[in-house]
Amino acid sequence: MEQRADATSPTTPTDSASTRSWSELLAFVFMVAALVIAPLYVYPLFIMQALCFALFACAFNLLIGYGGLLSFGHALYFGWASYLSAHSAKVWGFPPELAILTGTLIACAFGTIAGSLAIRRQGIYFAMITLALAQMMFFFALQAKFTGGEDGIQSVPRGKLFGMFDLANQTNMYITVLVIFLGGFLLIYRIIHSPFGEVLKAIRENEPRAISLGYKTDRYKLMAFVLSATLAGLAGATKAIVVQIASLTDVDWPMSGEVVLMALVGGLGTVFGPVVGAFIIIAMQNYLAQVGQWVTVIQGAIFVLCVLMFRRGIIGEIAHLLRIRL
Repeated sequence: MEQRADATSPTTPTDSASTRSWSELLAFVFMVAALVIAPLYVYPLFIMQALCFALFACAFNLLIGYGGLLSFGHALYFGWASYLSAHSAKVWGFPPELAILTGTLIACAFGTIAGSLAIRRQGIYFAMITLALAQMMFFFALQAKFTGGEDGIQSVPRGKLFGMFDLANQTNMYITVLVIFLGGFLLIYRIIHSPFGEVLKAIRENEPRAISLGYKTDRYKLMAFVLSATLAGLAGATKAIVVQIASLTDVDWPMSGEVVLMALVGGLGTVFGPVVGAFIIIAMQNYLAQVGQWVTVIQGAIFVLCVLMFRRGIIGEIAHLLRIRL
């Protein structure tokens, strides 16, 4: 005889969804509270820089963690958005909001072009196309006059946000970066929990089956790619205003590798994992700067350790042990 599931059973889907939502809500509240009080104890410029890279990592995680698409060229969108944001603020005299918007739009345009080409292939071929396109634009940045070559674009003015808030003030700048990060983070959260996000997960798990159900998977993958590139551009454009410089390091291939490392260390396919991974990597780069090139070696060792011992990433392992969603 078929047994009916008890409505109060802890294994019912309703209870599972409720547990997931409460765990994610508590984690979000904790993250916001920590970011609000952090400037009282940590240098604000470090936190702002880490927030920019955290948004970058979250954007990358949207593509690989939920779409199953590995891009080795995401520095293209982060770096060129940084260049356009810095150039428009310094040379064209754009206010910070328009400078950031300019960088974000150029990243969206590049993402549309690169995505349209890359999604024609799968697996390692997809990854190699993204890397090739990124390197092509790196060499263009190296030769172009407006990028400043190896010197980059320096002394970028922060300006006044909406003509009212002077971003030269650290508090105003921090609040602006925090709002941008939280806005991007919540947008990504909404995307991955929407019907569009569910289709992305289906494509990641079994693309032929998704096609058999009538979904035009190439369109979904292209939309995910463009969204990821646009949000990566938002991070890069904001970062240029925060640190007041755009350089070749923003668009070079090691930057694409760093965002992969951030997502893996924190936990692929988790909401909060890329944020934690980004803070860990940026903290290492800042506080271990005195050891020089050994920072790269240490990062490599941490990557190997995470692959061998924490295959789900730090947040992924915590969520697995507690049986919650993070």
